[in-house]
Amino acid sequence: MSPYRRSKRAHYLFVISINVVINLAVITSAQASAASGIANLKFRPDDANTRSGFEHLYNLEYDLAVRDFETASKAHPDDFNATNHLLSAVLFRELFRIGALDTELYAKNSFLTSKQFPIDLKRQAEIKALIDRAFQLEEARLKTNPNDVSALYARGVTRGMKATYIGLIEKAWFAALRTAVGARKDHERVLELDPKFTDAKMVVGIHNYVLGSINFAVRTAASVVGLSGSKKKGIQYLYEAGEGGGECSVDARIALSLFLRREQRYPEALKLVGGLESEFPRNFLFRLENANLMNAAGHGPQAVAAYRRLIDDSKAGMFAESRMEMAYYEMGEALRGQHDFRGAAESYDAVQQFKAADPDLRQRAEIAAGEMYDILNNRDQAVQRYQAAIAVAEGSDRAELARKRLKHPYHEE
Repeated sequence: MSPYRRSKRAHYLFVISINVVINLAVITSAQASAASGIANLKFRPDDANTRSGFEHLYNLEYDLAVRDFETASKAHPDDFNATNHLLSAVLFRELFRIGALDTELYAKNSFLTSKQFPIDLKRQAEIKALIDRAFQLEEARLKTNPNDVSALYARGVTRGMKATYIGLIEKAWFAALRTAVGARKDHERVLELDPKFTDAKMVVGIHNYVLGSINFAVRTAASVVGLSGSKKKGIQYLYEAGEGGGECSVDARIALSLFLRREQRYPEALKLVGGLESEFPRNFLFRLENANLMNAAGHGPQAVAAYRRLIDDSKAGMFAESRMEMAYYEMGEALRGQHDFRGAAESYDAVQQFKAADPDLRQRAEIAAGEMYDILNNRDQAVQRYQAAIAVAEGSDRAELARKRLKHPYHEE
């Protein structure tokens, strides 16, 4: 492979890493449920409709969030922050609808060449129009004062959402990279002008951590566009953004918990996510992440108990929006780790009752269930699961794995 193609691939992987982390932060924080969780946060503009919009956004009530942000935007037609709020609700409503926020989709390089997500053309036009409108407002302010901190920050936010859109939807990775780099540079400039502007530390912190974590080839590719990174600085910035009380406070704490988990700093991560769970007790994904952390930290039995409580609370209607299929799948993983193979098979099978579940998750669950039945020497049930996995997406990498399992029964490693 030529140096150019290696560099191109490294650029792709860099953009994916950035987008995946930011998307995880957004989709998780977008399910915070209680008004008390945002009572002390500072918004721009800080009016009733903006606060109501964020409350709905944090409840995953996207249509209501769009309604309130539209009202706020009409009341503040020249406010780029109000436009960005509306853009975020419209964009992530669509990304959530089409399943583009599942980070498992980006785990393999096949994502780079897979088909585009089938976004609604009307929504696509609406998103592009809001991006253009935000840029127009920001550039008009910056033309008057190039060092306007609010406009620089807002432009970085718009660039970040544009990078997410063109990377995930259009898969124009070089364009996404250029835009993501612009977002970081805008926010670095904000911090030069106002070191106390803690919201700007979230994107800069994420970029620093990711670039400080990746291999030499990707770091070299990133250095071509003037970027460097430090895991230590990234984590420090995310702590500061999380404690800053701004619009990005919750998002920063989510990203931080993901990185602490990656660093196997489980006590810190558990404390952080436990705090978020207490702050937002009706947030399904905070509860799920807490159980996931318990399992990753080696507390399997406690994790299984947490998953069961989460599923029971979901059935009781505690959450405005839940993803029980995710809880069942992760409980299967925890039970598998405890060598409760029958219980794991039942949990994996339970995923299939949710017909609207992401096809990729359903396929993973079918294969995992098949492996459990192979371990239990129930080959007929295993074959059924592998055949079902192939039927979900015949041309996928996981379908190939299922075909392999059909030829050779799975044995526990």
